[in-house]
Amino acid sequence: MHLLNFEAFLIAITLLTITPGIDTVLVIKNASRSGVADGVVTSFGICMGLFVHATLSAIGISAILLQSAALFSFIKYLGAAYLIWLGFTGIKAAYKGHIGITVNTSKSSTMNIKRSLTEGFLSNVLNPKTVVFYLAFLPQFINPDYSPFLQAMAMAAIHFIIAMIWQSGIAGAVGSAKRFFSQGTTLRYMEGITGSVLILLGLKLLLDEQRN
Repeated sequence: MHLLNFEAFLIAITLLTITPGIDTVLVIKNASRSGVADGVVTSFGICMGLFVHATLSAIGISAILLQSAALFSFIKYLGAAYLIWLGFTGIKAAYKGHIGITVNTSKSSTMNIKRSLTEGFLSNVLNPKTVVFYLAFLPQFINPDYSPFLQAMAMAAIHFIIAMIWQSGIAGAVGSAKRFFSQGTTLRYMEGITGSVLILLGLKLLLDEQRN
């Protein structure tokens, strides 16, 4: 694996995973709907969608590299700026006390694997936040001397593992923890902390790019 700034990638992708959002809410809702297995299968569908984003991002990165190294560098600046913007957005949401999440913990139907997989996959693939994040984020860590596609797939695989562990943990603990995750105060703290770290990470990437 020839990724650049691997430690920074690991931190950023972990923060993206644990930041409250549509995927987290869907896992909580489905685990509450029909049990832990429903939440885990939903998480698997969500994580499969990551490879779609990685593929599209790799295609875009390859096209940019064929055009201009300077353009690739510019995209990396934009990506770092986007991380900072995400951080400010998170802090702003935490300060205002509005995370934009409503957790539905009502129990209703029985487990349906196809339904859970479909819900998870579409939730991730159609999530504009994840689309933009991958398109702006992956170029930060792509080594232009090696295959962008293989590097993108490696990053998606790492994200897959982290997301499955986190979301399966949420599903497993949903019986006792769903109230914890549905509390506005908890989500505000999580959003504020992850937002602050994303800003610092974006600034670090900007500085590293200027030194190169």
